[in-house]
Amino acid sequence: MKSGLPLNMAIFRFLTIVFMLYFSPEIAQGSQFSSSIETTEKSKLQTYIVHVKQLERSTTAQQENLESWHRSFLPVATATSDNQERLVYSYKNVISGFAARLTEEEVRAMENMDGFISARSEKMLPLLTTHSPDFLGLHQEMGFWKESNFGKGVIIGVLDSGVLPSHPSFSGEGIPPPPAKWKGTCEFTASECNNKLIGARSFNVGAKATKGVTAEPPLDDDGHGTHTASTAAGAFVKNADVLGNAKGTAVGMAPYAHLAIYKVCFGPDCPESDIIAGLDAAVEDGVDVLSISLGAAAVPFFQDNIAVGSFAAMQKGIFVSCAAGNSGPFNTTLSNDAPWILTVGASSIDRSIKAAAKLGNGEQFDGETLFQPSDFPATQLPLVYAGMNGKPESAVCGEGSLKNIDVKGKVVLCDRGGGIARIDKGTEVKNAGGAAMILVNQESDGFSTLADAHVLPATHVSYAAGLKIKAYINSTTTPTAAILFKGTVIGNPLSPAITSFSSRGPSFASPGILKPDIIGPGVSILAAWPFPLDNNINSKSTFNIISGTSMSCPHLSGIAALLKSSHPDWSPAAIKSAIMTTADLLNVGGKPIVDERLLPADIFATGAGHVNPSRANDPGLVYDIEPDDYIPYLCGLGYTDTEVGILAHRSIKCSEESSIPEGELNYPSFSVALGPPQTFTRTVTNVGEAYSSYTVTAIVPQGVDVSVNPDKLYFSKVNQKLTYSVTFSHNSSSGKSSKFAQGYLKWVSGKHSVGSPISIMFK
Repeated sequence: MKSGLPLNMAIFRFLTIVFMLYFSPEIAQGSQFSSSIETTEKSKLQTYIVHVKQLERSTTAQQENLESWHRSFLPVATATSDNQERLVYSYKNVISGFAARLTEEEVRAMENMDGFISARSEKMLPLLTTHSPDFLGLHQEMGFWKESNFGKGVIIGVLDSGVLPSHPSFSGEGIPPPPAKWKGTCEFTASECNNKLIGARSFNVGAKATKGVTAEPPLDDDGHGTHTASTAAGAFVKNADVLGNAKGTAVGMAPYAHLAIYKVCFGPDCPESDIIAGLDAAVEDGVDVLSISLGAAAVPFFQDNIAVGSFAAMQKGIFVSCAAGNSGPFNTTLSNDAPWILTVGASSIDRSIKAAAKLGNGEQFDGETLFQPSDFPATQLPLVYAGMNGKPESAVCGEGSLKNIDVKGKVVLCDRGGGIARIDKGTEVKNAGGAAMILVNQESDGFSTLADAHVLPATHVSYAAGLKIKAYINSTTTPTAAILFKGTVIGNPLSPAITSFSSRGPSFASPGILKPDIIGPGVSILAAWPFPLDNNINSKSTFNIISGTSMSCPHLSGIAALLKSSHPDWSPAAIKSAIMTTADLLNVGGKPIVDERLLPADIFATGAGHVNPSRANDPGLVYDIEPDDYIPYLCGLGYTDTEVGILAHRSIKCSEESSIPEGELNYPSFSVALGPPQTFTRTVTNVGEAYSSYTVTAIVPQGVDVSVNPDKLYFSKVNQKLTYSVTFSHNSSSGKSSKFAQGYLKWVSGKHSVGSPISIMFK
């Protein structure tokens, strides 16, 4: 495409439309720009994300006319009075295209236009600490925090529900001004932004079109965004607690890093058009790290606009960290599984806010709750199971389901699940006159319990405990129970453990890439909150404890910022490699990390393992990937030239690329569908000592032979690259005991251990 041609096409198209409208109404009525479109009912309008061929930007004039190029695709009915309303966003950086309010008929007409690639209706993407820094080995006086200058000079962009700028977690005291490259703006008053909170913007045009949201500043009216931003880079705040529990100093992972906030969520769902606009602005503004705690079910990468936008960010050297999703413990439930994204699963820390259910027969079962009132008596009260009437909605304590059950003054047992939020179950019990609640896990949640700010005395117990409590209820005509509050307890030897909700691999879009990449703290995480939980409206230092991969993601975003500060020359892929190859495989008790069943977790739950920030700062070797290295990989997925071009932001001919299998991408892990023997190559870059040698060791997957060539690597300088190959083949003598096997490959020197997980799916 010659420079300027799309602009000329746009002008020609506009003049043709004008001619048809004013001089030949008969032609106009019969054309693809039919006047009937003007009468399309507003109720049929949807927001579409439209991908078009890229307008070459060799001149400033062309760049300024990018919006005109996008407008030229809109049907004639929008060329006059309706135009401003219909064009939602014109994107500049992360996708080649725009968002617009269109009907199906208008989209079909658009498909015949030169330069059109694709259009899909937008998706609504759901929003997916005093102790976690210490749990991760980050200490204020020494170690990695000091070595990385606490993230000084790095800008973290957070796409979420906004922020409360007045919270002390966002104080700019002691933080230097942002780097000169920063181009962003603050939509709060000048006094509300500072050297910590350097930018805050709101993108709500999509939400306005679909939800009727009015224009507003990027103020957080949900809590999610304030929590995630402070987890990533909150300042030191002494004397933090939540309802008297988890007392200590609250701080984010990168306390001296800068924060740029992009509000793209207005309620629990986030319009895709607003998300892309936030991404587009973040790239333009000059962020170094993007933290995205939202997502949807996996689709092919060229249909996933977070993947498309993140690819553009990665091309500009921006590290992207995303939540893996909260759809576990079931396999193939991941969100954000593109290989240029760090996909983060959730694990527990060794702190719990304990409360026990003590039964009338003396049995006692530990659980968790954040609300622990000191004036609630530890005396036995009548105990009743909400599902005693046989109605499923009563068992899960759905709204209005307890009206005909006598629960007044009793402890009520409610089952988890049923699409009812955990805290809402307690609200139903309280409204029905219940005195307290025991919340019992479903079988799929196993032993994973959470500390929530319940509205009444409660405890959340495991599935196994629930079975025993129900058996006790059925064994007597007068069952009783008491809730005993035990407060904050630190020191669980089973932590970190995979929590039940953390989404699992394998990847849907690319099974040959092992996902998730890493796990990090995501269970009962304390961080800033925009409003008090105890109705103390005078408090400015408010915190909350919540759970989700949304909480894990900003932990890793902050750690990536620390690594970027410590190693400014590292690429996003090098930072990801350092995080993955140094991860912990054992819990604090020295045993393999377990899942919600208290069984050893597989690598579709853990990925490379649990993040170890200090080791990631000195990984020895890294597996680096240049942006163009992904093109042969994408062609190897079977994508068309156009589909690869959507991701690459340029024209691609896969026939001229050396397409590679998924497993050949220079990734720090191996995911193999094993039939005939397969060989993959990897290239490692020495970022440790100049003169160093590494020897390979392996925990070989059952039923598999693993051969590595060479089995020793000798380096003589920093940044030297060496390549090795790994061959996987069936081991006929050991048999094939299952459809899946896992293991690990490690390169070991006197100082470093560079690990890569291996997953094998037998064909």
